Amino acid sequence: MTLPVDMSTTLGNAWFPTPIFTASGCASSGKELEQFFPLNQVGAIVTKSVMSKPRHGRPTPRMAETPSGMLNSIGLQGPGIDAFLANDVPWLIEQKARVIVSIAGETVEEYSTLARKLRSVSGISAVEVNISCPNVENRGMVFACDPESSRRAIDGVRKTIGGELPIIAKLSPDVTDLPAIARGVVDAGADGLALINTVLGMVINIDSMKPHLGGKTGGLSGPAIKPVAVRAIYQVHAALPKVPILGMGGVASGRDALELILAGASGVSVGTASFGNPKALIDIQNELRDLLAARGFATMQQAIGYAHRDEA
Repeated sequence: MTLPVDMSTTLGNAWFPTPIFTASGCASSGKELEQFFPLNQVGAIVTKSVMSKPRHGRPTPRMAETPSGMLNSIGLQGPGIDAFLANDVPWLIEQKARVIVSIAGETVEEYSTLARKLRSVSGISAVEVNISCPNVENRGMVFACDPESSRRAIDGVRKTIGGELPIIAKLSPDVTDLPAIARGVVDAGADGLALINTVLGMVINIDSMKPHLGGKTGGLSGPAIKPVAVRAIYQVHAALPKVPILGMGGVASGRDALELILAGASGVSVGTASFGNPKALIDIQNELRDLLAARGFATMQQAIGYAHRDEA
C-alpha cells in the first residue's frame, strides 16, 4: 500500500496545501470556476492582473486559435483596484480560497500605489507582480524585458509592502538572458518568480491578408509553449536553486505539471487547459499525486528540481 503524498508547498513564507494554482487572467477572480469545484481545493487562485484604474482592454478580435495553443490580446481589461478590492477579494475569502493578487502597472509608481492598497487587506497569501504582460498597447510596459526597469518595479513594491506579503515577480520568456533578469528582481526583493508569461506571437488572416487580432500581436499560450516553460524554469532553478518558482506554460495534465516540478517549480499554474476542461485543475492535481506516489516520492517538495540531481 502506498502512503499518501504530502502535496503541500511554500512560496516565500506562504504555505499552500497543494502545488496547483490557477494562472492569472484565465479565470478572472475565480467565479467562472467555482461552479465546477470548490476553490479551496486547489493551492490558490491567482487573480487576473489588476491596475489602478478600470481598463477596457484592446480592440476585437482578441483571440485566435493556433496549432497546440491560442493567442490572446485582451490587454489587461479590468475593473481597477478599488472595485477589485471591494468585490472580488471578499468573495474569494468567503469561498475560503487562498488568494494571490496579481498587479500590473504602467509606471514604477503605479506598482507601488497598488502595493500600498494591498497592505491593509487581510486574507491575501501573496502578491504576483506582473511586469511582463506581452499584450498591452505600450510595449514599454514590458518591464521584464529590461533588467533595470524590472528591478525598479520590484524594489518599489518591496519598499511599500515591507516584509508582510511574499512578492512573486512574473517574468517574460522573450529575453536573451532570463537568469540574469531573475537574479536582478530577486536582489531587488522578490521572494519568488512566476515563469513563464505567454510568448509574444501573431496570426495573419489569409482571407483579409491582415493581422487577425485587433491589437496585431498577442500572447501565445497552451501546449505549444510548454518546452519553453520547462527550459526557462530549468535554467533559472539552476542559477537560483533556493528561489521558489511558480511554473506555468502549457500544462494540460499531471505529467506536464510533474515535468515543470522536476525542472524546478515549487508550484504549477494551469490556465489555457481550463477553457477546454473547467475541472482541469482538479484532474491535474489528482494525476500529479498518483505520479509522485508511483515514483516513490513521499512529498511533492522532494520532486522539486529533481532533474538537476546529477549536476549537483
